[in-house]
Amino acid sequence: MYSLTPDSEIERYIEEDVPYGDLTTTLLGIGDEPGEITFTTRDRTVLCCTEEAGRVLAKCGAEVLSMLPSGTIAAPGTEILRASGPAAALHAGWKVAMNLLEYASGISTRTATIVERARAANPGINVVTTRKSFPGTKKIAMKAIMAGGAFPHRLGLSESILVFSQHTVFLGGLDPFLDKLSDLKKLAPEQKILVEADSAVEALRIAAAGADVVQVDKMPVAELAALVSEIRSRFPGVAVSAAGGINGENAAAYAATGIDIIVLSSVYFGKPADISTSILPVKSN
Repeated sequence: MYSLTPDSEIERYIEEDVPYGDLTTTLLGIGDEPGEITFTTRDRTVLCCTEEAGRVLAKCGAEVLSMLPSGTIAAPGTEILRASGPAAALHAGWKVAMNLLEYASGISTRTATIVERARAANPGINVVTTRKSFPGTKKIAMKAIMAGGAFPHRLGLSESILVFSQHTVFLGGLDPFLDKLSDLKKLAPEQKILVEADSAVEALRIAAAGADVVQVDKMPVAELAALVSEIRSRFPGVAVSAAGGINGENAAAYAATGIDIIVLSSVYFGKPADISTSILPVKSN
């Protein structure tokens, strides 16, 4: 995967950690000593942001010697990134690169687990993620979920149409909105119209009105399976997505209901990947 993070953001990551230089390395007088830094996985990890981590080290004055690309499934003990340079450059980029690798790879590894379990139960299912990533981290979060095999559900409000009850309340409720659904489709003929239902009864009414996708939130698996079966029978052109509380433990059960799309946020929150770092001096010839 390519690194689409602009130089300005790479520089901002570095500036957050090294705003006025590295006091420890300077006082020890080791800044000019040649060395190498190596990042290695401790657990099975789906890698993400190796490219950005390498760019951090390069911006600090190091040279990347080897790197595995984002999306690689790395076994425990795998060397994923190595760079050489003066100790000052290696120490300046160390923690910034480590944080990028651990947080992003944590997201991509959780995502890959859910995708694997969901597709084992339902090979045709799509796994997508919401816009609930921590503010300021969207580029990294989106790269991480794609490295894990998922895709964005919505990048923001500008590129998709998803109607909630918080919208229809301004129109007088669900029924007045459904009466105008055909008009909405004419206004945006290139867009799919997604509508969230608060119950199975609402979901069937939304499907009958011609929505492209009916989305349900926190619906129990047994109820969802029955709903999917009825929508498939009565409205075969309507897709069903399920959101709310879906994670690695229950993704397979939700996928097995026959839904088309799993929508989740859980991958953004959890333990970072465990990656070790070694910085060692290199004897000059």
